[in-house]
Amino acid sequence: MSSIDDDIVWPEDAIEVAKVIDAWGIKGWIRVHPYSADPQAVFSSRRWFVQPPADRPVLAGAAALPRVLCITHAKEHGDGVVAAAQEIPDRNTAEALKGARIFVSRSSFPTVGDGEYYWVDLIGLQVVNRADEVLGTVVDLAETGAQSVLRLVRTETDAGGKSREVECLIPFVSAYIDEVSLERRRIVADWGLDY
Repeated sequence: MSSIDDDIVWPEDAIEVAKVIDAWGIKGWIRVHPYSADPQAVFSSRRWFVQPPADRPVLAGAAALPRVLCITHAKEHGDGVVAAAQEIPDRNTAEALKGARIFVSRSSFPTVGDGEYYWVDLIGLQVVNRADEVLGTVVDLAETGAQSVLRLVRTETDAGGKSREVECLIPFVSAYIDEVSLERRRIVADWGLDY
């Protein structure tokens, strides 16, 4: 006998966008923490793909978490999002989802304007300076309030042949970023190797 979960096909472009932080209310709603200050990626799809938290072991005899949630209602609430899904009939089920990771298909994200990028699209891009020296690869972004900051890592070899990772932080603002090419997977920055 097969279940609906057996027929679920995860999208190849699934992106983790949020996690369930708790139950909300008594009717099976969940509180969700989106990974972006603007939760539009969370709202972009009514199908949320679910994975259990990586740090929680699956207990023998415990009910399996649904692999997909069909969202019936979702709205911003405070600094997060609250949502209801067909698969969550009550508070107990909502509480069982605490810590679950939420993914949506990247193709469902709203289109961004010129000069705007989703953080997930910048991760992995190579950053070079105007002299075409490699500054590193984008491994993360941080929001400082005033601006976003690219966190880069590159490997350097010292005179003794020993390699080490070097981290570089560059504000993601037009004063320092000359070009972003998602097609070429490259960012050009007005930044020196020794900054």
